[in-house]
Amino acid sequence: MKQSKLIFLLYALVLSGIAISSINCWGTGGIGVNINDQPIWGPEGYDRADYYYIPDIDCYYSVSEHQYIYRDGSAWTHGATLPPSYSNYDPYHSYKVVINEPTPYQNHDSHQAKYGTLKGKKDQPVIRDSHDPKYFGIKDHPQHDNWVKQQQQH
Repeated sequence: MKQSKLIFLLYALVLSGIAISSINCWGTGGIGVNINDQPIWGPEGYDRADYYYIPDIDCYYSVSEHQYIYRDGSAWTHGATLPPSYSNYDPYHSYKVVINEPTPYQNHDSHQAKYGTLKGKKDQPVIRDSHDPKYFGIKDHPQHDNWVKQQQQH
């Protein structure tokens, strides 16, 4: 009798752990997946991306806020678009470093030192060009409409 209770408790503990892990990985907070929030010019291969550090223009992009974070003098400014001084920037042909930490611009000196050598690197695959179906749910992906039709058939 004691052995069956012990086995039952062990199974209950394992199942509880799995349930808690599932809850922690679900949604947009913490460890969860945010593929559909990522822009199609974002780098391919990441299930979660909170920010991108962009060495070419030495600024950041917030995936959840859909805003660039750039220096305006000594202050960091948030904006849906970049100012005119960045008009030559092409997000499809520049390297983006995924940074999953809060307010990464507060560690800017570290990011600049660590990733500055990626400035000018143009060969990073982007989501728009990916053939991985996990990205087809992004509304601007070229395969999105076909993906929606397939979802409606199931």
